[in-house]
Amino acid sequence: QVRLVESGGGVVQPGGSLRLSCTISGFASTFTINTGEWYRQAPGKQRELVASVTGGYVTTYSDSVKDRFFIVRDDVRNTVYLAMNNLEVEDTAVYSCHIILSDWRIGDEDHWGQGTQVTVSS
Repeated sequence: QVRLVESGGGVVQPGGSLRLSCTISGFASTFTINTGEWYRQAPGKQRELVASVTGGYVTTYSDSVKDRFFIVRDDVRNTVYLAMNNLEVEDTAVYSCHIILSDWRIGDEDHWGQGTQVTVSS
């Protein structure tokens, strides 16, 4: 059974840093991690794609986090990280990981994490 576990959320002061981790396990060896993404949703707002990394290690970021957040994938540990620096109050949200697994014969599978709360407050 595929399992996706997130960690690293918490409370931090403005200007601080946090690192989120998203580890996927339990998938068949014929699958590989295609794309890893981090989304966030603040109260009363739509869910926002924050960062993504492709199988070719190409990264993209939303304008609101560019140059402050960095997404990294570790294919040995089957983990996608989101390093968040110079955090702002506006970054407060529930952050969720989304991983697409791919098997060239079967196709793609979507997997979501349970979400982890990030609160930026003085």
